[in-house]
Amino acid sequence: MKSIELFSGTGGLALGLQQAGFDHVALFEWDKDSCDNLKYNIAGGYPGVKGWTVFQTDVRTVKYDGYTGRIQLVAGGPPCQPFSLGGKHQAYNDKRDMFPEAVRAVRETRPQAFVFENVKGLLRKSFSSYFNYVLLQLQHPEVIKKNHMTWEEHLALLERHHTSGGDAGLSYNVVFRLLNAADYGVPQSRHRVIIVGFRSDLNASWSFPLATHSQDALLYAKWISGDYWEEHRMKKPAETPLSAQQLRAIRRSVEETETPLLRWHTVRDAIGDLPDPANLKAAARYNNHEFRDGARVYAGHSGSKLDEPSKTIKAGAHGVPGGENMVVLDDGSVRYYTVRESARIQTFPDDYLFSASWTESMRQIGNAVPVKLAKAVGDSVITQMGRMMSNG
Repeated sequence: MKSIELFSGTGGLALGLQQAGFDHVALFEWDKDSCDNLKYNIAGGYPGVKGWTVFQTDVRTVKYDGYTGRIQLVAGGPPCQPFSLGGKHQAYNDKRDMFPEAVRAVRETRPQAFVFENVKGLLRKSFSSYFNYVLLQLQHPEVIKKNHMTWEEHLALLERHHTSGGDAGLSYNVVFRLLNAADYGVPQSRHRVIIVGFRSDLNASWSFPLATHSQDALLYAKWISGDYWEEHRMKKPAETPLSAQQLRAIRRSVEETETPLLRWHTVRDAIGDLPDPANLKAAARYNNHEFRDGARVYAGHSGSKLDEPSKTIKAGAHGVPGGENMVVLDDGSVRYYTVRESARIQTFPDDYLFSASWTESMRQIGNAVPVKLAKAVGDSVITQMGRMMSNG
Protein backbone atom coordinates (compact mmCIF):
# COMPACT_ATOMS: atom_id res chain seq x y z
CA MET A 1 0.00 0.00 0.00
CA LYS A 2 1.51 3.31 -1.12
CA SER A 3 1.31 6.38 1.10
CA ILE A 4 2.52 9.92 1.52
CA GLU A 5 3.05 11.71 4.81
CA LEU A 6 2.76 15.40 5.62
CA PHE A 7 4.39 17.10 8.60
CA SER A 8 6.61 14.05 9.12
CA GLY A 9 8.81 15.44 11.87
CA THR A 10 11.54 12.99 12.78
CA GLY A 11 9.50 9.99 11.61
CA GLY A 12 7.59 8.38 14.49
CA LEU A 13 4.27 8.08 12.66
CA ALA A 14 6.00 7.16 9.42
CA LEU A 15 8.04 4.38 11.06
CA GLY A 16 4.96 2.87 12.70
CA LEU A 17 2.95 2.94 9.49
CA GLN A 18 5.93 1.50 7.61
CA GLN A 19 6.10 -1.36 10.12
CA ALA A 20 2.38 -1.95 9.51
CA GLY A 21 3.06 -2.41 5.80
CA PHE A 22 2.65 1.01 4.19
CA ASP A 23 5.25 2.09 1.64
CA HIS A 24 5.92 5.83 1.84
CA VAL A 25 6.35 7.38 -1.58
CA ALA A 26 7.19 10.80 -0.14
CA LEU A 27 7.52 12.58 3.19
CA PHE A 28 7.04 16.34 3.46
CA GLU A 29 8.41 18.39 6.36
CA TRP A 30 9.44 22.03 6.56
CA ASP A 31 11.77 21.81 9.59
CA LYS A 32 15.37 21.46 8.45
CA ASP A 33 16.64 19.68 11.56
CA SER A 34 13.91 17.05 11.35
CA CYS A 35 14.59 16.53 7.64
CA ASP A 36 18.30 16.29 8.34
CA ASN A 37 17.64 13.56 10.90
CA LEU A 38 15.45 11.58 8.50
CA LYS A 39 18.12 11.89 5.80
CA TYR A 40 20.83 10.93 8.33
CA ASN A 41 19.08 7.61 8.94
CA ILE A 42 18.44 7.06 5.25
CA ALA A 43 22.12 7.69 4.44
CA GLY A 44 23.14 5.46 7.35
CA GLY A 45 21.23 2.55 5.85
CA TYR A 46 18.57 2.16 8.52
CA PRO A 47 16.41 -0.55 6.88
CA GLY A 48 13.04 0.94 7.79
CA VAL A 49 13.65 4.18 5.92
CA LYS A 50 16.17 3.43 3.17
CA GLY A 51 13.61 3.85 0.40
CA TRP A 52 12.09 7.09 1.68
CA THR A 53 12.21 10.34 -0.27
CA VAL A 54 12.16 13.37 2.01
CA PHE A 55 11.18 16.84 0.83
CA GLN A 56 12.07 19.79 3.01
CA THR A 57 9.32 22.17 1.99
CA ASP A 58 6.31 24.16 3.05
CA VAL A 59 3.34 21.88 2.36
CA ARG A 60 1.39 24.89 1.12
CA THR A 61 3.60 24.83 -1.98
CA VAL A 62 3.27 21.08 -2.68
CA LYS A 63 1.51 20.00 -5.87
CA TYR A 64 -0.02 16.54 -5.63
CA ASP A 65 -0.76 15.92 -9.32
CA GLY A 66 1.66 13.01 -9.59
CA TYR A 67 0.25 11.21 -6.56
CA THR A 68 -3.43 11.12 -7.49
CA GLY A 69 -4.43 7.50 -8.03
CA ARG A 70 -0.95 6.26 -7.04
CA ILE A 71 -1.35 6.27 -3.29
CA GLN A 72 -3.82 4.60 -0.95
CA LEU A 73 -3.11 6.53 2.27
CA VAL A 74 -2.40 10.11 3.34
CA ALA A 75 -1.02 10.46 6.86
CA GLY A 76 0.49 13.12 9.04
CA GLY A 77 0.43 15.26 12.12
CA PRO A 78 -0.66 18.81 11.28
CA PRO A 79 1.32 21.13 13.62
CA CYS A 80 -0.21 20.89 17.05
CA GLN A 81 0.87 24.17 18.68
CA PRO A 82 -2.45 25.93 17.96
CA PHE A 83 -4.25 23.31 20.06
CA SER A 84 -1.59 22.32 22.58
CA LEU A 85 -2.49 22.55 26.27
CA GLY A 86 0.90 24.17 26.76
CA GLY A 87 0.53 26.67 23.94
CA LYS A 88 -1.47 29.85 23.45
CA HIS A 89 -4.63 28.10 22.18
CA GLN A 90 -5.15 30.32 19.15
CA ALA A 91 -6.42 27.50 16.91
CA TYR A 92 -8.06 28.96 13.79
CA ASN A 93 -6.40 32.35 14.41
CA ASP A 94 -2.98 30.71 14.39
CA LYS A 95 -1.10 30.64 11.09
CA ARG A 96 0.47 27.35 12.19
CA ASP A 97 -2.90 25.59 11.83
CA MET A 98 -2.18 23.25 8.94
CA PHE A 99 -5.43 21.25 8.90
CA PRO A 100 -6.52 23.07 5.71
CA GLU A 101 -3.41 21.67 4.02
CA ALA A 102 -4.23 18.16 5.24
CA VAL A 103 -7.69 18.56 3.69
CA ARG A 104 -6.17 19.79 0.42
CA ALA A 105 -3.87 16.76 0.24
CA VAL A 106 -6.87 14.46 0.65
CA ARG A 107 -8.89 16.38 -1.94
CA GLU A 108 -6.14 16.31 -4.54
CA THR A 109 -4.86 12.73 -4.05
CA ARG A 110 -8.22 11.01 -3.33
CA PRO A 111 -6.69 8.23 -1.18
CA GLN A 112 -8.63 5.23 0.06
CA ALA A 113 -7.99 6.38 3.63
CA PHE A 114 -6.20 8.92 5.78
CA VAL A 115 -4.72 8.95 9.29
CA PHE A 116 -4.08 12.24 11.05
CA GLU A 117 -2.98 12.75 14.65
CA ASN A 118 -2.93 15.69 17.01
CA VAL A 119 -2.72 16.62 20.67
CA LYS A 120 -5.62 16.13 23.08
CA GLY A 121 -5.98 19.90 23.35
CA LEU A 122 -7.83 19.64 20.05
CA LEU A 123 -10.78 18.30 22.08
CA ARG A 124 -10.94 21.26 24.46
CA LYS A 125 -14.48 22.57 24.86
CA SER A 126 -13.40 26.00 23.61
CA PHE A 127 -12.33 24.42 20.31
CA SER A 128 -15.42 22.23 19.80
CA SER A 129 -16.89 24.26 16.93
CA TYR A 130 -13.57 24.42 15.12
CA PHE A 131 -12.90 20.72 15.62
CA ASN A 132 -16.31 19.98 14.13
CA TYR A 133 -15.28 22.24 11.25
CA VAL A 134 -12.09 20.20 10.76
CA LEU A 135 -14.05 16.94 10.69
CA LEU A 136 -16.61 18.26 8.20
CA GLN A 137 -13.83 19.46 5.90
CA LEU A 138 -12.29 15.99 5.98
CA GLN A 139 -15.67 14.40 5.32
CA HIS A 140 -16.37 16.68 2.35
CA PRO A 141 -12.98 17.85 1.04
CA GLU A 142 -14.44 19.14 -2.24
CA VAL A 143 -16.63 21.74 -0.46
CA ILE A 144 -13.94 24.39 -0.68
CA LYS A 145 -13.73 27.62 1.29
CA LYS A 146 -13.95 30.65 -0.98
CA ASN A 147 -11.49 33.49 -0.47
CA HIS A 148 -14.12 35.90 0.89
CA MET A 149 -15.48 33.40 3.44
CA THR A 150 -14.80 33.33 7.14
CA TRP A 151 -14.31 29.89 8.64
CA GLU A 152 -17.73 30.21 10.29
CA GLU A 153 -19.36 30.83 6.90
CA HIS A 154 -17.52 27.84 5.45
CA LEU A 155 -18.67 25.75 8.42
CA ALA A 156 -22.28 26.72 7.69
CA LEU A 157 -21.84 25.74 4.04
CA LEU A 158 -20.39 22.38 5.06
CA GLU A 159 -23.24 21.79 7.51
CA ARG A 160 -25.84 22.46 4.80
CA HIS A 161 -24.00 20.16 2.42
CA HIS A 162 -23.63 17.44 5.06
CA THR A 163 -27.28 17.47 6.08
CA SER A 164 -28.61 17.61 2.51
CA GLY A 165 -28.02 13.87 2.19
CA GLY A 166 -26.85 14.02 -1.40
CA ASP A 167 -23.12 13.76 -2.02
CA ALA A 168 -22.07 12.65 -5.47
CA GLY A 169 -18.58 14.02 -5.01
CA LEU A 170 -15.57 12.90 -3.00
CA SER A 171 -16.49 12.13 0.60
CA TYR A 172 -15.07 10.22 3.56
CA ASN A 173 -16.52 8.43 6.55
CA VAL A 174 -14.53 9.90 9.45
CA VAL A 175 -14.09 8.81 13.05
CA PHE A 176 -11.78 10.02 15.79
CA ARG A 177 -10.73 8.87 19.23
CA LEU A 178 -8.47 10.01 22.05
CA LEU A 179 -6.01 7.16 22.57
CA ASN A 180 -3.55 6.63 25.42
CA ALA A 181 -0.32 5.23 24.03
CA ALA A 182 0.18 3.23 27.24
CA ASP A 183 -2.82 1.09 26.26
CA TYR A 184 -0.88 -0.11 23.20
CA GLY A 185 2.39 -1.10 24.84
CA VAL A 186 4.14 2.28 24.90
CA PRO A 187 5.93 2.89 28.24
CA GLN A 188 4.44 6.36 28.53
CA SER A 189 1.15 7.99 29.42
CA ARG A 190 0.56 9.97 26.25
CA HIS A 191 -2.83 10.94 24.87
CA ARG A 192 -3.22 11.68 21.18
CA VAL A 193 -6.27 12.41 19.06
CA ILE A 194 -6.28 10.08 16.05
CA ILE A 195 -8.56 10.90 13.10
CA VAL A 196 -9.18 8.17 10.52
CA GLY A 197 -11.26 8.39 7.37
CA PHE A 198 -12.17 5.89 4.64
CA ARG A 199 -13.46 6.96 1.25
CA SER A 200 -17.24 6.59 1.25
CA ASP A 201 -17.48 4.61 -2.00
CA LEU A 202 -15.39 1.79 -0.47
CA ASN A 203 -18.01 0.74 2.10
CA ALA A 204 -15.38 0.16 4.76
CA SER A 205 -16.37 -1.21 8.14
CA TRP A 206 -13.60 -0.17 10.53
CA SER A 207 -13.12 0.65 14.18
CA PHE A 208 -10.15 1.67 16.28
CA PRO A 209 -7.97 -1.20 17.50
CA LEU A 210 -8.79 -2.49 20.96
CA ALA A 211 -6.37 -1.76 23.77
CA THR A 212 -3.75 -4.45 24.28
CA HIS A 213 -2.38 -3.30 27.66
CA SER A 214 -3.94 -2.01 30.88
CA GLN A 215 -3.13 -0.27 34.13
CA ASP A 216 -5.02 -2.91 36.11
CA ALA A 217 -2.76 -5.61 34.67
CA LEU A 218 0.30 -3.64 35.80
CA LEU A 219 -1.12 -3.13 39.30
CA TYR A 220 -1.96 -6.85 39.45
CA ALA A 221 1.60 -7.78 38.44
CA LYS A 222 3.04 -5.44 41.06
CA TRP A 223 0.78 -5.87 44.07
CA ILE A 224 -1.01 -9.23 43.69
CA SER A 225 1.09 -11.72 41.72
CA GLY A 226 4.40 -9.92 42.29
CA ASP A 227 5.51 -10.96 38.79
CA TYR A 228 6.65 -7.45 37.95
CA TRP A 229 9.29 -7.41 40.68
CA GLU A 230 10.46 -10.93 39.82
CA GLU A 231 10.92 -9.91 36.18
CA HIS A 232 13.24 -7.14 37.32
CA ARG A 233 14.93 -9.27 40.00
CA MET A 234 13.78 -6.95 42.72
CA LYS A 235 12.27 -7.51 46.12
CA LYS A 236 8.60 -6.66 46.27
CA PRO A 237 8.09 -3.56 48.44
CA ALA A 238 6.69 -4.34 51.88
CA GLU A 239 4.17 -1.53 51.72
CA THR A 240 1.28 -1.89 49.24
CA PRO A 241 -0.06 1.55 48.17
CA LEU A 242 -3.54 0.15 47.47
CA SER A 243 -6.44 -0.56 49.81
CA ALA A 244 -7.96 -4.03 50.20
CA GLN A 245 -10.99 -2.82 48.26
CA GLN A 246 -8.82 -1.61 45.38
CA LEU A 247 -6.91 -4.90 45.32
CA ARG A 248 -10.17 -6.88 45.15
CA ALA A 249 -11.39 -4.75 42.25
CA ILE A 250 -8.10 -5.21 40.38
CA ARG A 251 -8.18 -8.96 40.98
CA ARG A 252 -11.70 -9.18 39.55
CA SER A 253 -10.76 -7.00 36.59
CA VAL A 254 -7.79 -9.18 35.65
CA GLU A 255 -8.90 -12.69 36.64
CA GLU A 256 -12.50 -12.58 35.48
CA THR A 257 -12.01 -11.19 31.99
CA GLU A 258 -12.25 -13.48 28.96
CA THR A 259 -9.62 -11.50 27.08
CA PRO A 260 -6.85 -10.60 29.55
CA LEU A 261 -4.69 -7.67 28.58
CA LEU A 262 -0.96 -7.30 28.95
CA ARG A 263 0.31 -4.95 31.63
CA TRP A 264 1.26 -1.37 30.98
CA HIS A 265 4.98 -0.99 30.34
CA THR A 266 7.04 1.11 32.71
CA VAL A 267 10.12 3.29 32.49
CA ARG A 268 12.13 0.46 34.06
CA ASP A 269 10.88 -1.92 31.35
CA ALA A 270 12.02 0.54 28.71
CA ILE A 271 15.42 1.64 29.96
CA GLY A 272 16.36 -0.76 32.76
CA ASP A 273 18.95 -2.61 30.68
CA LEU A 274 20.80 0.57 29.68
CA PRO A 275 23.92 1.45 31.67
CA ASP A 276 24.11 4.53 33.86
CA PRO A 277 24.96 7.32 31.37
CA ALA A 278 27.28 8.82 33.97
CA ASN A 279 29.46 5.74 33.38
CA LEU A 280 30.88 7.15 30.18
CA LYS A 281 32.70 3.99 29.07
CA ALA A 282 29.65 1.74 29.46
CA ALA A 283 27.26 4.31 28.02
CA ALA A 284 29.43 4.76 24.93
CA ARG A 285 28.32 1.30 23.74
CA TYR A 286 24.88 2.79 23.00
CA ASN A 287 24.02 5.44 20.46
CA ASN A 288 22.66 8.74 21.81
CA HIS A 289 23.15 7.72 25.45
CA GLU A 290 25.17 10.68 26.68
CA PHE A 291 24.70 12.03 30.21
CA ARG A 292 23.36 15.56 30.61
CA ASP A 293 23.81 17.34 33.92
CA GLY A 294 21.63 19.93 35.61
CA ALA A 295 18.32 18.16 36.32
CA ARG A 296 16.37 19.79 39.15
CA VAL A 297 12.98 19.19 40.72
CA TYR A 298 10.65 22.18 40.91
CA ALA A 299 6.92 22.78 41.18
CA GLY A 300 5.06 20.75 38.59
CA HIS A 301 8.23 19.09 37.31
CA SER A 302 9.12 16.11 39.44
CA GLY A 303 10.25 13.56 36.86
CA SER A 304 8.94 10.10 35.96
CA LYS A 305 8.97 7.15 38.34
CA LEU A 306 10.77 4.02 37.20
CA ASP A 307 7.94 1.62 37.97
CA GLU A 308 5.19 3.52 36.18
CA PRO A 309 4.75 4.58 32.56
CA SER A 310 6.70 7.73 31.85
CA LYS A 311 5.08 11.11 31.97
CA THR A 312 4.51 12.51 28.51
CA ILE A 313 7.76 13.30 26.72
CA LYS A 314 7.29 16.89 25.58
CA ALA A 315 8.96 19.22 23.15
CA GLY A 316 7.86 22.55 24.65
CA ALA A 317 7.14 25.79 22.84
CA HIS A 318 10.19 27.55 24.32
CA GLY A 319 12.78 24.83 24.74
CA VAL A 320 12.55 21.49 26.49
CA PRO A 321 10.70 21.45 29.81
CA GLY A 322 12.80 19.73 32.45
CA GLY A 323 10.42 17.77 34.64
CA GLU A 324 8.66 15.76 31.97
CA ASN A 325 12.02 14.66 30.59
CA MET A 326 13.55 13.57 33.89
CA VAL A 327 13.62 10.18 35.58
CA VAL A 328 13.49 9.56 39.34
CA LEU A 329 16.07 6.92 40.23
CA ASP A 330 15.81 4.26 42.93
CA ASP A 331 17.73 6.39 45.40
CA GLY A 332 15.32 9.31 44.90
CA SER A 333 17.71 11.42 42.85
CA VAL A 334 16.71 12.77 39.45
CA ARG A 335 18.49 13.15 36.16
CA TYR A 336 17.55 13.98 32.61
CA TYR A 337 16.62 11.20 30.25
CA THR A 338 19.27 10.64 27.64
CA VAL A 339 18.22 10.94 24.02
CA ARG A 340 18.27 7.14 23.71
CA GLU A 341 16.11 6.70 26.79
CA SER A 342 13.57 9.20 25.48
CA ALA A 343 13.63 7.45 22.11
CA ARG A 344 12.90 4.13 23.81
CA ILE A 345 10.01 5.66 25.72
CA GLN A 346 8.66 6.82 22.36
CA THR A 347 9.38 3.24 21.08
CA PHE A 348 11.89 4.26 18.41
CA PRO A 349 14.18 1.32 17.53
CA ASP A 350 17.67 1.45 19.06
CA ASP A 351 19.30 1.62 15.62
CA TYR A 352 17.27 4.68 14.65
CA LEU A 353 19.64 7.54 15.38
CA PHE A 354 19.40 11.19 16.32
CA SER A 355 22.06 13.43 14.84
CA ALA A 356 21.42 16.79 16.51
CA SER A 357 22.12 18.23 19.97
CA TRP A 358 20.37 16.94 23.11
CA THR A 359 17.92 19.86 23.09
CA GLU A 360 17.07 19.56 19.39
CA SER A 361 16.86 15.75 19.50
CA MET A 362 14.58 15.90 22.54
CA ARG A 363 12.38 18.41 20.71
CA GLN A 364 12.07 16.07 17.75
CA ILE A 365 11.35 13.07 19.97
CA GLY A 366 8.85 15.05 22.03
CA ASN A 367 6.92 16.04 18.91
CA ALA A 368 6.80 12.50 17.56
CA VAL A 369 4.03 9.92 17.57
CA PRO A 370 5.10 6.80 19.50
CA VAL A 371 6.09 4.24 16.89
CA LYS A 372 4.11 1.43 18.56
CA LEU A 373 0.93 3.50 18.68
CA ALA A 374 1.30 4.38 15.00
CA LYS A 375 1.83 0.72 14.15
CA ALA A 376 -1.26 -0.37 16.11
CA VAL A 377 -3.46 2.07 14.19
CA GLY A 378 -1.68 1.30 10.92
CA ASP A 379 -2.12 -2.45 11.36
CA SER A 380 -5.88 -2.06 11.70
CA VAL A 381 -6.17 0.33 8.74
CA ILE A 382 -4.11 -1.80 6.36
CA THR A 383 -6.00 -4.93 7.42
CA GLN A 384 -9.27 -3.20 6.51
CA MET A 385 -7.79 -2.11 3.18
CA GLY A 386 -6.77 -5.70 2.48
CA ARG A 387 -10.31 -6.91 3.19
CA MET A 388 -11.74 -4.28 0.83
CA MET A 389 -9.37 -5.39 -1.94
CA SER A 390 -10.24 -9.05 -1.51
CA ASN A 391 -13.97 -8.25 -1.53
CA GLY A 392 -13.66 -5.93 -4.50
